[in-house]
Amino acid sequence: MGPGFMSIKLRRILVIVVLVCAAGGAYAFVHVGTFLAREDPLRKGDAIFVLAGTELTRPLEGGDLYLEGYAPRIVMSREILEPAFAILEHRGAKVSSKVERARDILTSLGVPAAAITLPDRLHANTAEEAATLRELALKNGWRTVIVVTSKYHLRRAYIAMQRQLRGTQVQVVMRGSRFDEANMERWWTQRGVIRDVVAELPRVVAYGLGLGS
Repeated sequence: MGPGFMSIKLRRILVIVVLVCAAGGAYAFVHVGTFLAREDPLRKGDAIFVLAGTELTRPLEGGDLYLEGYAPRIVMSREILEPAFAILEHRGAKVSSKVERARDILTSLGVPAAAITLPDRLHANTAEEAATLRELALKNGWRTVIVVTSKYHLRRAYIAMQRQLRGTQVQVVMRGSRFDEANMERWWTQRGVIRDVVAELPRVVAYGLGLGS
C-alpha cells in the first residue's frame, strides 16, 4: 500500500467530511426559523402576558385569546419610552404610548378595561419582563400564564421565562401572534424576517448561556 493510495483515501475522507458539514449547515439554515419559533400547544391559563415590542401584532393576539376565553386577565408589558415623550409632556402635550393605544383598541373590541393590567414598571428587555411576570404570578397565585410575543422571539422569551420561574410552580404557555405574518419555515424569503432572525440568534445563544439581561 503506497503513499498514493493513502493520499486518495485521505481525499475521500475529506470530501465526506465536507459533504457532511455542508449538509449539516444546510439543515441548520433551513430550520433555524422553526427553532426560534418555539410554541406550546395552546391551553387555558390564569392570565395572558403580552410582551412589548409591537404596537398591535402582539396585543391583538392577547385580546383575541381573552375574548376566546383562554384567560380572564391580560397583562400588557410597558417598554421604556424614548426621551421625546418627556419633552412633549414638559411642553404640556399629552401623547399616549404604544401600550396605552393598544389597550384602548382592545377595549373598543370588547375587552373590559378592568381585565387589562398595565404594570407600572418599564421594561428594557425580555429578562426584565420575565421578572415582572414572576412577581405578578406569585403575588396573584397564577399557575399557568400564556405569554404572547412575535414568532421569532418565542425561543428567547421562553428561556427568559424559564430562568425566572425556576423553583416555582408557575408554567408558561408560549404563543406566537396569529397576526405575525412571518413565515418561519421559509424565513429567508422575507427581508424583514431575515433581519429579525440574524439579530435574534446571538441573543438566543447569550440567553441560553445565562448571559442575556
